[in-house]
Amino acid sequence: MPADLAVIGLGPYGLPLAQAAVAAGIPTIGYATGPEAGSLSPAELRRMRSTGFRPCTDPAQLGRVRTAVICAPTPRGADGELDLGQVEAAARTLAERLRPHTTVILESPVLPGTTEELLRPILERGSGLRAGRDFHLAYSPSGADPGNRDHAPTPRVIGGLTPACTESAAAFYGRLTDKVVRARGLREAEAVRLLETNFRHVNIALVNEMAVVCHELGVDLWDVIRCAETKPFGFQAFRPGPGVGGHGVPQDLTGHASRGLRMVELAQQVNERMPHYVVQRAAALLNEYGKSARGARVLLLGVTYKADLADQHGSPAHEIAVRLMELGASISYHDPHIPAWHVLDRPVPRADSLYEAAAAADLTLLLQPHRTYDLQGLSVKAQLLLDTRGATPTGAAHRL
Repeated sequence: MPADLAVIGLGPYGLPLAQAAVAAGIPTIGYATGPEAGSLSPAELRRMRSTGFRPCTDPAQLGRVRTAVICAPTPRGADGELDLGQVEAAARTLAERLRPHTTVILESPVLPGTTEELLRPILERGSGLRAGRDFHLAYSPSGADPGNRDHAPTPRVIGGLTPACTESAAAFYGRLTDKVVRARGLREAEAVRLLETNFRHVNIALVNEMAVVCHELGVDLWDVIRCAETKPFGFQAFRPGPGVGGHGVPQDLTGHASRGLRMVELAQQVNERMPHYVVQRAAALLNEYGKSARGARVLLLGVTYKADLADQHGSPAHEIAVRLMELGASISYHDPHIPAWHVLDRPVPRADSLYEAAAAADLTLLLQPHRTYDLQGLSVKAQLLLDTRGATPTGAAHRL
């Protein structure tokens, strides 16, 4: 069966799109751009194949679809800027096979102007076609929320190079969701993703700072949030944690605009300090109970960036482990989604029996409350438990 859709990049943005497309009955091919090629489990791959999905390694297949969506990752580079290397490579691969009347959509997180200033020239030079005349070009911020199966399909924002480009992209996404929101243009659609990501990081930074201050004041921040979120307007609940992971990279626009987003820069500083603060709290707790961090046995629970996912991208667990090791602690970990874990190129011992490991550890650090964890039972078994997510029952553990 010929495919209607090519998803280029099967990482955190492309894979949910491919899954949504096959669920909607759209014949789809998936073209991996990096190591995410093996991110599908055999069972998941078999299920998707049965509904019209085909993993693809032949780039010639990209020239046989009506819609191509580039979902290549854009991680932060050493200079702090988004690394667009995989987007460029995907665009060059597609350009050589691009046919007239194809709709090309970028979903990768990028800064405003990228689709028109970077992607468009690559596609036009490689294909000899003209965007807006011979093929449609649009941007849509990814609507993926990895691991969340509880909400309805996310409304999709679309911004095209021309009104016809917008409508062509809207027609595609209209097959996946009941609500398509048309932005004024490419840059507006690109800026939606920027605002969404920065909004998350700024608000997490606020509650992270509140966590530090409330601990000093003897105030239960988790109870404060519980009460505040009963207000039906003017408040959205965010919760503190050991750091901010994930693939959404905050951008303060320094170097891209005459004035950067100072609040975003400050939020990054606050959030990047949280692993250090967690280790400080851990050392203080051990000291309070007559133990030193040096030589202490510390068990880390949940080393992924988000609960119930096997994704470690940007997880604060790594830095926390490094800092604990620098203090002389002996660390081990447990995570049902991570069979092996290395820190500083050394394997970290994995606990086979969770409750036995918690009972033997001087301190158990809950970093990610996976659904499989019996937190009530864990709080009984652990000698000393520091909950960085506020997931344990009130009074059952020390909270961040």
